[in-house]
Amino acid sequence: DLLRTLLHALRDAPFACIAAIEGAALGAGTQLAVACDVRTATDDAVIGIPAAKLGLVVDLWTVQRLVALAGQGPARAMLLTADTVSGADALRLGLAQRAGDADAAVAWAEETAAKAPLTIAGHKRMLNALDAALPDDPEVTAAFDRAWASADLAEGRAAFAERRTPVFRGE
Repeated sequence: DLLRTLLHALRDAPFACIAAIEGAALGAGTQLAVACDVRTATDDAVIGIPAAKLGLVVDLWTVQRLVALAGQGPARAMLLTADTVSGADALRLGLAQRAGDADAAVAWAEETAAKAPLTIAGHKRMLNALDAALPDDPEVTAAFDRAWASADLAEGRAAFAERRTPVFRGE
């Protein structure tokens, strides 16, 4: 719930939120990046959601946002097979808008901060209004709850902590 609150706060802030992706942005790092309005990425950045390796499920809003930014195919690969995307590929896909490190993101933020704040706030509200409404699907809710209450999640967390390959049983 706290993560979801943070992600939506980034989305709803009346100013442009710019993420700088360097190194590994996995799981919550990717969620934070896609919650931002625009992203910079270094060529060697690694972006992904390894939930399938851990036995957990990300929220529906993150899935929707990832599909909108990266496209259906890359999002499916990231979510279903735990594939990652390099910073260079993120630029090609439109998941990142500029190449660069944190300094490049700060420079872009400074350029953006000098622009008309009411225009930015208005455009951001309009862009967010174009997001499709999340479906109220009881099967989606049940799948989410089932994964978060599963023995597979416990196994995924234990395997991660013990630095071993998890053995999932679908339980």
